[in-house]
Amino acid sequence: MLGITHLRHISLITPNFDEQAKFYEEVWGLDKVDDEAEDVVYFRGAGPEHHILSLHKGTKRGLHHIAFGMVDKNAVDRAAEILASKGVRIVQQPGYLDEAGAGYGLRFADPENRVIELSAWVEVHTSIWNKKNVDPVKLNHVVMNTHNLDMIVEFYTDVLGFKVTDWSEHQMSFLRCNRKHHSIAFNQDKHASVNHIAYEVDSVDELMRGIGNVRKAGLQELWGPGRHGPGNNIFCYFQDPGGFVMEYTCYLETIEDENEWRARVWKRVPHLMDQWGIAGPPKPEARKAMGGDPDPGWIEENAEVYFGTK
Repeated sequence: MLGITHLRHISLITPNFDEQAKFYEEVWGLDKVDDEAEDVVYFRGAGPEHHILSLHKGTKRGLHHIAFGMVDKNAVDRAAEILASKGVRIVQQPGYLDEAGAGYGLRFADPENRVIELSAWVEVHTSIWNKKNVDPVKLNHVVMNTHNLDMIVEFYTDVLGFKVTDWSEHQMSFLRCNRKHHSIAFNQDKHASVNHIAYEVDSVDELMRGIGNVRKAGLQELWGPGRHGPGNNIFCYFQDPGGFVMEYTCYLETIEDENEWRARVWKRVPHLMDQWGIAGPPKPEARKAMGGDPDPGWIEENAEVYFGTK
C-alpha cells in the first residue's frame, strides 16, 4: 500500500493552448495561478489545492500527468522504493518538484505509459476565493480509456493500493483511494487516452448555472444533466476547445464503512446510466469525444511527437 491520499490535479498537453486557457478562466470558473512560464498555465479551484488543472503547449493533445497526494516526504520516498521493487519505470526520482506549487514528489509511468505524480508538501491557497456564480472546488475524478481493463485495474489495486468500488459490467471499473466512490476510473476501449475530467461543484444549483455559462459561450452540453447509478453523482458533460471532455459533478457517493463495502456490478442500461431518465445513455458523438485520440504517452521516445515537429 503506497498511502495515496487524494487526487490533486491533472495536466494536459494541447495544441489549442490559448483558446483552451481562456475557456477555463472565463467560462468554466477556474482562476489562473500566476506563473512566469510561457508554455504552461496553471488553474486553481475554490478549494485550497494549489492547482487542479495545468495546460502544456504542444503539437499533439494528450495526457501530461495525473497527480495524487501523499502525507509527507517519507511517504514519497517509501513509494519510490516500493515501485522500484516492483519494476515500475520511475520517470522522475523523488525530489523537489519544478512545477508551480512546488512540493516534494516523484513521477512514474504506469503500464500504458501514463505519467503519474505522487507528491506531498505542495503549497496551498489560504487567500479568500473570489466567488463567481459557479465555483469548481476541486478535481472530483478522472476517467481514462484503456486497451486492457483487467491489466490496468490489477496494477492500480495491487501496486498502487487503490480499491475497486464498483464495476459497470466489464466495461468500466471505479477505483478509490479514500472514502469517495472513485478518484480514477478506467473504461475499456481500443486505446489508452483521456476519457473525461470531472470538476466538483457544491450543489445542483451551481451545476445548472454552469450549464448556462457554457451555453452563453456558444457551446452545448455533450451529455446531461442527469444522475449516474455508480457513484450516484449528478453530472453534465461538455467538450472544451481542445477536444477534451470535462464534467461538472456534485454529490458523489461516500463509502461509510470500508470494512463492509463490497464492489457491485452495475448493468449498462439507460435507467442506471441516468437515474433521472432525462439524459439517457450518451449519444454516439459523446462516446466518440470520450474516446479521444490514441495516447501512447509523451515521455522519452514519444516526446518529440507531442512537443516537437513530428
